[in-house]
Amino acid sequence: MLIINSVGVVLIALIIWWFWLYKPKEAELGENDLVITVENGTYSPSRIKVPVGEPVELKFIRKDESPCSETLLIPELQISDTLPLNKLKSIQLPALKSGEYAFHCQMQMYRGQLTVN
Repeated sequence: MLIINSVGVVLIALIIWWFWLYKPKEAELGENDLVITVENGTYSPSRIKVPVGEPVELKFIRKDESPCSETLLIPELQISDTLPLNKLKSIQLPALKSGEYAFHCQMQMYRGQLTVN
């Protein structure tokens, strides 16, 4: 009985860490070409730092055949675009104010965040 309870507590701790405490490493949009890969249910990288007050270009490549991964939404900027399978797609963003902007698929299963500093 003690083993079952211990395993249950460990699983609960892992679930809490994965869904609420885990923050993926943040990539910075800079001089090198950053391409966001849509694959295996995630955007990689999913947290991107962009400069404040400058228009930016995000490049996506979708390798996931899931219909959900086909649409990219950035609600705060009223952007909705289709990502073609295995082709590079550039998304132009206007100059952004400081803050955080979420991006996701239509069902919000694939999630990412832009941090503007």
